[in-house]
Amino acid sequence: MPQSLISLYPHPGGKTALTGLYLAHQVHKQGSPASPLVYANFLVSLDGRIALEDVSQSTTYIPKHLTTASDYRLFLELHAQADCLITHGGYMRALSEGRLGNILHVRDKKLVEWRRTQGLKDQPAVVIASASLNFPMHQSLHEHAQTVFIATGKNSDPERIRYWQDLNYPVLMTGSDRTVHGAPLILELRRLGYKSIYLIAGPHMLDTMIREKQLSRLYLTMTHQLIGGEDFRTLLTGSPLGPEGNLRLKSMYYEPGSPPGSGQFFMQFDLKQSH
Repeated sequence: MPQSLISLYPHPGGKTALTGLYLAHQVHKQGSPASPLVYANFLVSLDGRIALEDVSQSTTYIPKHLTTASDYRLFLELHAQADCLITHGGYMRALSEGRLGNILHVRDKKLVEWRRTQGLKDQPAVVIASASLNFPMHQSLHEHAQTVFIATGKNSDPERIRYWQDLNYPVLMTGSDRTVHGAPLILELRRLGYKSIYLIAGPHMLDTMIREKQLSRLYLTMTHQLIGGEDFRTLLTGSPLGPEGNLRLKSMYYEPGSPPGSGQFFMQFDLKQSH
């Protein structure tokens, strides 16, 4: 793994170590229970693909040549700073079927130790957002003694709500219909005292967080590749955004030669919140 990146903004020309780059942002200290820092991280190609769809299998996947060890390292550094993760039922189903790896807990022992030195619990709490409430609970959540919440809308199936409540999982009502909405979800997490909330839930959760002005920060890795494909996922798919879609670039780094034969940018954008 390369040991340094080229700084492009705000201090162009210098070199910066990759390891520790995002830990130095002190994300876990930027928010408070009254105003938590809500952040997301995505990997995208130059033509805007974050994943491709296999229509015949009704599944999505990230092309392997899009990913790099450097991007994964920085993902882990952001992951390690969260006191709460937000995922979704689709991920839980894919995890159970072995289609995706487990990112529900901090696996790196050095990062677990780092959390302890920072006053964080060994593992973050997990919120599973779901309209259908039809997903399996992964055993690793119990094995790592993680606090788990289930978020859904007020019009979700009452039987499925009772099912999870009978298993002693708190169910958060965070929308007027069946779907989870950004503002009521973050309000509930504020009440629970969470300060650094990391979205690992895909474009639909990103969309509601941006539209409802709950997202504080977006980390974006842009790999210098054109992916193509007729069936794909991108960052947002809803109606056009207005001013809530405005972002401010805070930092930008360049890694030449990774992915092989290409390169990538690591960017941080801030958004204006209105809690």
